[in-house]
Amino acid sequence: MKNNGYNLIVVLGPTACGKTAFAAKLAKALKGEIISADSRQVYKRMDLGTGKDYDDYIVDGYQVPAHLTDIREPGYKYNVYEYQTDFFRVFEELNNKSVWPILCGGTGLYIEAVLQRYKMIHVPSNPSLRESLKNRSLNELEAILSSFRELHNNTDTDTVKRAIRAIEIETYYQNHPEIVVELPEVRPLIIGLNIDRDERRAKITRRLEQRLKDGMIEEVRGLLDEGIPAEDLIYYGLEYKFVTRYVIGEISYEEMFDQLNIAIHQFAKRQMTWFRGMEKRRGFHINWMDVNDPVESRIEKVIEMLD
Repeated sequence: MKNNGYNLIVVLGPTACGKTAFAAKLAKALKGEIISADSRQVYKRMDLGTGKDYDDYIVDGYQVPAHLTDIREPGYKYNVYEYQTDFFRVFEELNNKSVWPILCGGTGLYIEAVLQRYKMIHVPSNPSLRESLKNRSLNELEAILSSFRELHNNTDTDTVKRAIRAIEIETYYQNHPEIVVELPEVRPLIIGLNIDRDERRAKITRRLEQRLKDGMIEEVRGLLDEGIPAEDLIYYGLEYKFVTRYVIGEISYEEMFDQLNIAIHQFAKRQMTWFRGMEKRRGFHINWMDVNDPVESRIEKVIEMLD
């Protein structure tokens, strides 16, 4: 690492833009290590559905070290409070070794919890609030979420359960003072990968087709056979929501594919909305790079920014 003012590199962008592959090549060039910022890749054995492209971490025969993937069992409800704690533990370890930490992912909430160093508290469940919201539609819940000003919005709330949990957390924050926490200073260089919308849509559809061919349905069946309740997998949203509903017979294969494809496109759009909000409303400077530019030139640009 160089004494240039930065102590963290962030690689962000929408799903299917090639974040992991780029971050891994950048990590090899800088002798750095990747810290995942993906809310679902923390789960073991949830590989195809979460897009754990393990091959991307191997660059010219070199295995790039990666952190915060495969750290929880399926069915567990991992949250942003735990993520922030886990991130700063790894972040300090890498900085103490003078190794570049490269935060890579598309979960905007996790990324901002780190960059903004939110003062987090563990939020218990609120049964009465959950009961009052249980019959609300996802659109109604997202409207409630939009009324909150800080921390959470609907980026990662593509199911009713996740939206209710987000409201539960925000309601708790309104009624309880935040605890005082001491977190390390973060001085990030933020790199955003920009991909043309039509190209992104085509890549999302091709990737979905490939993951289904590679065994995503069998992966979900295996998790269900382990005894993980269908509702727990549906809670994770996107691939696990729709593939589980297909496996348990609620929808046809065609309905599963079409609805999931649309949901992933919508998710990518929400991710970009979040990242634009980071720039326009929350004062972050994101250095956008075109995914079609050669990887080598993009890496050179990052190294120049670090000098």
